[in-house]
Amino acid sequence: MAAPPDMELSPALSLELLPTDPLLLILSFLDYRDLVSCCYLNRRLNQLSSHDPLWKRHCKKYWLITEKEKTRRNQGWRAIFISTYSDLGRYIQYYATLKKAWDDLEQYLGQWCPRMIGSLKESVREEDLDAVEAQIHCKLPDDYRCSFRIHNGQKLVVPGLMGSMALSNHYRSEDLLDIDTAAGGFQQRLGLKQCLPLTFCIHTGLSQYMALESVEGRNKYEIFYQCPDQMARNPSAIVMFITGTSYLEWFTSYVNKVVTGGYPIIRDQIFRYVHDKDCVATTEDITVSVSTSFLPELSSVHPPHYFFTYRIRIEMSKDALPENICQLESRYWRITNAKGDVEEVQGPGVVGEFPVISPGKVYEYTSCTTFTTTSGYMEGYYTFHCLSNKDRFFNVTIPRFHMVCPTFKVSTA
Repeated sequence: MAAPPDMELSPALSLELLPTDPLLLILSFLDYRDLVSCCYLNRRLNQLSSHDPLWKRHCKKYWLITEKEKTRRNQGWRAIFISTYSDLGRYIQYYATLKKAWDDLEQYLGQWCPRMIGSLKESVREEDLDAVEAQIHCKLPDDYRCSFRIHNGQKLVVPGLMGSMALSNHYRSEDLLDIDTAAGGFQQRLGLKQCLPLTFCIHTGLSQYMALESVEGRNKYEIFYQCPDQMARNPSAIVMFITGTSYLEWFTSYVNKVVTGGYPIIRDQIFRYVHDKDCVATTEDITVSVSTSFLPELSSVHPPHYFFTYRIRIEMSKDALPENICQLESRYWRITNAKGDVEEVQGPGVVGEFPVISPGKVYEYTSCTTFTTTSGYMEGYYTFHCLSNKDRFFNVTIPRFHMVCPTFKVSTA
């Protein structure tokens, strides 16, 4: 029996018959992998997926290619994506994040620490990184390799790219090591087996290491400061203060802290003081704020001795009346460790000085403290007297600020 007229089959819908613009719109939502796969399905999709504007989004997303860079290269978007992928394809999941971090850091340094720019080294080649792996007989993580395809660390100079710290008789400034210097410091000794140094301080010899294998109680690619266990009989026993779980996380979190103003710039150097935005107190016209830092090179877990430094900023409002000029007379501290033990300290001035504070003026100083516990806090007040009325004394609150040792673990060597 013949089928009714409305049941007759219409001609099969062919991809060749579909209009181009809707298809290009659909393809514009595909990731680069799927776009490449379309090239192998049929002739029509091969032609459409080669449409140059489709590759613009991928060039910007994965390689951070700008219109200006495209013009300089004098290539189409698809050609740029393919040529860049042929060189950096193994790093495609890391490249944009690391390149943006480096670009942001360079822009910031150019404004605030220009002499550091000259210490940065040019990128290395893929074969240079392969040669280092052959030299140390260990694989380097791709995020680490990717960073060195952008910048090969820095020269061994001061100040170091990875931050400084200074006290009256102690100075630290960490350089980001280039790949050859890092390979030369690769460790195979007990306690630091298969660890690669990432940073180095010329003054203290301090380094941050990355574990290239999960040995001696470390997780693979964990980053840490090493500290000797002074109570162990075995000289290879060390304690590790953890600073990162991967190179990508370690480097980008540091750069973000720098470029967002989280670390102060002092004498053209990045100082690694951490400021808690809630750690601010205002008394009358005077505001006191505090930032802190942990110093692993002066600390010990066995025996327990955790060393912290803090930076105090005292500022009088620029709107204060001129007769409010005053001078700091003394300080009072209440120091509490994690066990609740309290120590009180009182004395004249601060760090041997008796600063005068006037409208709009800022006075800053650094000092330090130690705890036998992994954390503690300090609070107190300064006593000032008015210079226009020397019989008037008043106390200015120092906000409570906490100091916490980083996570640490003991080597199982």
